[in-house]
Amino acid sequence: MYVSEHVQRRDLNAAVQQGTGTTLWQWIRQLSAGRCFVSDGQNLVTEDVTVVEGDVATISCRVKNSDDSVIQLLNPNRQTIYFRDFRPLKDSRFQLVNFSNSELRVSLTNVSISDEGRYFCQLYTDPPQEIYTTITVLVPPRNLVIDIQKETAVEGEEIELNCTAMASRPATTIRWFKGNKELTGKSEVEQWSDMYTVTSQLLLKVGREDDGVPVICLVDHPAVKDLQTQRYLEVMYKPQVRVSQNYPLQGLTREGEPLELTCTAFGKPQPTDMRWLRVDDEMPQHVVVSGSNLLISNLNKTDNGTYRCEASNAVGKSHADYMLFVYDPPTTIPPPTTTTTTTTTIPTTITDTTATTEPAVHGFTQLPNSAEELDYGDLSGTPVPLTASTEALPTVQLSNASLAFQPDSRAGEEGAIRSVDHAVVGGVVAVVVFAMLCLLIILGRYFARHKGTYFTHEAKGADDAADADTAIINAEGGQNNSEEKKEYFI
Repeated sequence: MYVSEHVQRRDLNAAVQQGTGTTLWQWIRQLSAGRCFVSDGQNLVTEDVTVVEGDVATISCRVKNSDDSVIQLLNPNRQTIYFRDFRPLKDSRFQLVNFSNSELRVSLTNVSISDEGRYFCQLYTDPPQEIYTTITVLVPPRNLVIDIQKETAVEGEEIELNCTAMASRPATTIRWFKGNKELTGKSEVEQWSDMYTVTSQLLLKVGREDDGVPVICLVDHPAVKDLQTQRYLEVMYKPQVRVSQNYPLQGLTREGEPLELTCTAFGKPQPTDMRWLRVDDEMPQHVVVSGSNLLISNLNKTDNGTYRCEASNAVGKSHADYMLFVYDPPTTIPPPTTTTTTTTTIPTTITDTTATTEPAVHGFTQLPNSAEELDYGDLSGTPVPLTASTEALPTVQLSNASLAFQPDSRAGEEGAIRSVDHAVVGGVVAVVVFAMLCLLIILGRYFARHKGTYFTHEAKGADDAADADTAIINAEGGQNNSEEKKEYFI
């Protein structure tokens, strides 16, 4: 049975002028009773909607196996938002996106917390079908602030930082980072009406390495991404002192050489007072201190000790030590590089047999009595004989250039003593080893020659004796002369 189109439009306009979903619902029930066909295969489909406050939410009511039944959308107060493609509710934020026999899609702009709730999709069959979708409104934190207990901290102190995320929905999660390292804080949640305020507390012990490092408060919330704020730490610390050696750059500090030291100090605030001192002794008078530099122009053994550089600032005082040990100067003189020395040997012959030979003196040599006796044209290496004389030959001291090439007599004597000691020890050890080898050889040969089986003649002739007494009497060397040896008892 069908109702005329004129009657449908007239009754629909009357219901729209009423502006209430209830009147429209009653009219639909009456209309469905006379016009609509029922299909057991029809059903409604919709999805829940999650939207950030201020964004656009889209509500969709879809029909599977549609038979042209009427679809309408109602708000949480069960007021009709859309009936088919007509909007009886006077709220311009609702706009029709799509309408067909199988779908009614509506958008809601500028969503607020008051729009949250259940929205109903109705399909007017006999009996009517209804399904609801839930709109959830997310509210990101409106303000994210880090409060620090002390703007400037001192090395070793524990400071308190608080991060607050205000008016969010749902409650946010706060994470802490120091640089790239994540830290653990303690959070508290407060609820005001439908909003949540979260405060996280972080206790942090700071050191000098934390100066200038950012502390980051990061928010995890479904309504916002990468929301964070940060504060840079400002840490004061006492000076860090270091002593460096400028001269000599390498090698040992030797007697007679200069020494230059430099003291460097870094701190926050920058050190203002820096001084040099000698530990457990007074500073030598010839030491020159100029600011952060210490100079000793001529080192000697009395300069040995520990030299300390002290630096201080408003936080505290620090120092660094330098231990000085002065070594002996070099004892060897390097040979000249531009002088070539030629040595000429002049043999000396003395015919007087009564003359005694003088011992050689280190660094001296004997020369001829007169210049005529030496032919300077024959200095190429030919020996020149000298005339016989009983007088002592004069000695002339050689030049420094010649002495430079003479070995040190003390070094030679020490080397000779060491060589003699080693030779004596080696000789004694060799003699002992040789004696032991000879003894072993003699013992071996002796035991080899006296090894074997030995036979005696004591029992000769006693092999055929009937008894032991007869054997003894008949044995050679036994009791064969027993008659001659008789004992008498008185």
